[in-house]
Parts: sequence; C-alpha cells; structure tokens
Amino acid sequence: MKKIYFATGLALPLLNACTGITDADKPNIIYIMCDDLGWGDVGCYGQQLIETPHLDQMAREGMRFTQAYAGSPVSAPSRASFMTGQHTGHTEVRGNKEYWRGVPMVKYGDNDEFSRVGQHPYDADHIILPEIMKRNGYTTAMFGKWAGGYEGSHSTPDKRGIDEFYGYICQFQAHLYYPNFLNRFSRSKGDKSVVRDTLKQNILHPQSGEGYYNRTQYSADMIHREAMRWLDKQSAEQPFFGIFTYTLPHAELVQPNDSLLQHYTSKFVDDKDWIARGSRYNSSYRAHAQFAAMVSRLDIYVGEILDILERKGLDSNTLVIFTSDNGPHQEGGADPTFFGENVPLCGTKRQTYEGGIRVPFIAWWPGKVEAGSENNHQLAFYDVMPTICELIGEKNYEKKYASPNKPDNFDGLSFARTLLGKRGQEQHDFLYWEFEETDQVAVRQGDWKMISKRGVSHLYNLAEDLHEDNDIAAQHPDIVRRLVEIAHSQHIESEHFKVTMPKMEE
Repeated sequence: MKKIYFATGLALPLLNACTGITDADKPNIIYIMCDDLGWGDVGCYGQQLIETPHLDQMAREGMRFTQAYAGSPVSAPSRASFMTGQHTGHTEVRGNKEYWRGVPMVKYGDNDEFSRVGQHPYDADHIILPEIMKRNGYTTAMFGKWAGGYEGSHSTPDKRGIDEFYGYICQFQAHLYYPNFLNRFSRSKGDKSVVRDTLKQNILHPQSGEGYYNRTQYSADMIHREAMRWLDKQSAEQPFFGIFTYTLPHAELVQPNDSLLQHYTSKFVDDKDWIARGSRYNSSYRAHAQFAAMVSRLDIYVGEILDILERKGLDSNTLVIFTSDNGPHQEGGADPTFFGENVPLCGTKRQTYEGGIRVPFIAWWPGKVEAGSENNHQLAFYDVMPTICELIGEKNYEKKYASPNKPDNFDGLSFARTLLGKRGQEQHDFLYWEFEETDQVAVRQGDWKMISKRGVSHLYNLAEDLHEDNDIAAQHPDIVRRLVEIAHSQHIESEHFKVTMPKMEE
C-alpha cells in the first residue's frame, strides 16, 4: 500500500475443504479493533469532514462489509464476543463490570491510583481465540485494551494465550490518554506475569486539571510503537496473530498538539471546548478538532501496519481486519451529530439500535480478498473465531474446545467463503444481543429487528426503515412472538449481568 500523507506532512494453494490451507502455509492475521468509532466516521463509509485515506485505500484494496455487527453496544462484552465466539446471551462477560471499586489507593508521584484495576474475567472453562492460535503454532500478541479480566484474576493476557502484551488491562483506566502507568507482559523477555510500567514523566504532573496537559507520554502512540516493533520482528518462519485494540478515538478528547491536530484546528474555525466537571475525563479544548485528529491518527496507524507487511513481503499471506467495538460515544465532548458518525443509522453506544452495534468492517488480504468489493453478508463479532479456525485449518473447533465441566456454546458461523469469494456461504438465521446497562435485548432475523427495552418489545423492518423510526410491533404480533421466542431460547441467566427478557405473549 502506498503511504498517504496529509497536507500537514503528515493464490492460495488448495485450502482444506473450502479454502485449502496447509499447515506449512497458515495465514498471518492482524485484527484491528478501535474504540467507539462510528459507522460513518470513515471516508469509505460516508464521512465528509475527517480524512481517512489509508482506511479508504484499504477498502479499495479489500472488502468492505455493510452489515457487520459488534458483539455488544459497549466495550468489554463486545470484545468478549470476539474472543469467545459467543453472543451476549451466552458469554460470561456481558457488561462493563469493574473490579477497581473499593480497593486501597496507591501513589504515583502525587497522584492517587487504584491498587487493582480491570473488568470481569472471561470464563476459565471457555477457550478464547488467542489460546486456539497458540495451540495451532502461532505467536500471539495484543496491544491496546484488554478488558477481559482484572489484575490478579485468572484471566489476564499472560494466562490466556498472549505472548506479548502492552497497553491497558483496565478499560476504565484507558479513559485517560496520559495515564500514570500502562501494563506489559513479554514472554520473550522472561516476564512471569503482567506488570505495571510506570510512566515516569507523566506522574510528575497531576492527573487532572490544567497541569495534566504538561504530561508528554501519550499512550496511544506508545502502544502503537510497541505494536510496530513486534510486527517488524515477524517473519514467514512462524505464523503470527496480532490483536491491535487501539483506544482511539474514545474519550477523553486529548492528544499531542502536533501538525495533525493543528490541521484540524485550522479546518474547524468555529469549534467548541468541553470543560470537565466531576468527570473521569479531562477537559477538551477544540473538541471537534481533537476528535477528527484522533480518527486520522488511527488511520495513519493502519497505514503503517500495511506498509510494514508489504515491506517485509508478508502481505500476500496476511489477513488484516479493521473494525470498531461499538457505535460512537457522546462522552467527554464528543459530538456524533456534528460529524454524522452514524448516518443513516439510529442510536449510539449503549443502544441496540443499528447505530450502537453496526460497525465498519474492512478485510484486506491482497490476492485473496477481492479488491474493491462490497458485501452485505450479515456477520457479528462471534463469527470471527470460526472464520479464523477455518482459515488456519482448525476443524470441528466447537467439539474440540468444548468445556469439559459444563455445557458450552459457540454461536458463530465462518464467513471464510465470503472473504475468499466462494459460493455456499452459510447464513445466520438470526443475530442476538442483550445489554444490562440499558436493559435492552435485540434480535435481527432477515430484515426484521426486534428491540426489547425493559421487557417491552418494539419491531422494525430494516429494509424499509433503516433508521428504526416506525415501531410496527402492533401490526405484526406473529413476528414479534417469533423473535421473542428466539430471544428466550438464546438467553442463559447470568449471576453478574441481569436483563429483563421480553414478555412472552400468549
């Protein structure tokens, strides 16, 4: 891929039954999941104000999906869906349950910090994707946000199949771009567990208020640099699996005052400030410019990833997928309406309307994925596990990796045939979501979409009403009943995450 700068300066061999991959020629896989990027934040999905030339070129050289869905409308459960191959009616992590609350505080310089950080852990009895890759001979790495278990739990990167990790164990801590510390684990360097890396320049300055802007260790750039160092060390001798969970463009809207930010500062003359009042986030000055520059910074990261693969001659055997964990946020000064971040969809993060769960999804694999193709196949994050298993020749993964201690569920369908332009793609009968925080359940079957809010069902026909404006539940009680029955069939009660299931009509 030819590198693009801003004005500022800135034939597979015959694969197993479907695709023909041999053990000696397993594909490398890079999965890029950014944070809170809306459907319409990227140029190739309609963005007009933010420049994303590398992602646009990635789409021109690959496949752009138009009906791809996150696992959940918020971060931790959406990532869990990708990691476990389960939807949120089955997976252990169904919300952003935190484990830093009520713990003793520690000092970093003059700054108070939680002594334990992190979210609810993945089920110890259910395999996750990096563990499958390790068992298939891959070297594995993750850079960015973990959100799959708190510090000291049974589910941290060092215990779940990751060889190299750098970033945030805790997504709550990841709300700050100039934190007191980041987490690291390096098997190659002899680390025994995940540890904290103190950011020594940052802790010289306060974690909030005006002094915060004197911090210089910007986590997004630091994480990306570590990812690039790891990627540059990879070769054709061993297949590699990289999960790049960048925190951009999640709030807070703060970043270095470099040429990229100045480019958008000059572009958005009538901008606004967002002043923090009792918020985890710090104030954001010139919030529109900050957000746009964060998206473009992410775009540059993607361009550098593809450049390294091409320079090392690894592009022809590397599948790169780019997506976002959920729809756009409205926190810390973010303004999805100004940027049209989810046009023509309805809703944002934390909602099971299309704008909260339908996400950009681009697949790039030169010579394997058809360049410039667009596909309307309906997929969800829990389809990534079976797709990768098929591509690496891992057969019958559901039976092979089923939990020996209790009934287990894998909910995904491989879309490898769609990626490789093969006929016979299996289709979902339905897609399913549930989310405790806003007490919503959703089922999509074909063009029908049922959303239950606090147990009350609403029905939309997405073919005629993509914006989900017209609730037609009263006109189609039979369809509502069918979708409600599907919801009940997919829900297993959770001790930790409660949701009101839609009422079953007689």
